[in-house]
Amino acid sequence: MARFDHDDRLGEIEARLERQDPEFARALAGGRPRRPREYRRGRAWAVLAFALVCLGTGIAIGHGLLIATGLVVAGMAGHLFDPPERRPHRPRPSQ
Repeated sequence: MARFDHDDRLGEIEARLERQDPEFARALAGGRPRRPREYRRGRAWAVLAFALVCLGTGIAIGHGLLIATGLVVAGMAGHLFDPPERRPHRPRPSQ
């Protein structure tokens, strides 16, 4: 009896994964999945490195606008490290 419960739960997890990220589900079924997009953070690291260069250079030469740019870009990099959660698309009710 418990075996069927586990099979049903696994089926539900599989269906949810297929709905949320069909490309990852197909790759997983093929045996060679790529990391999901939200876990690939190369762009965020590059933006953070640029921010630190701007900030460090601005501090070294005493240029306020460059310091401010570094801080703003660091905030943007922080946003890239924390991607939004996927929400299912729901059609708007027509009026």
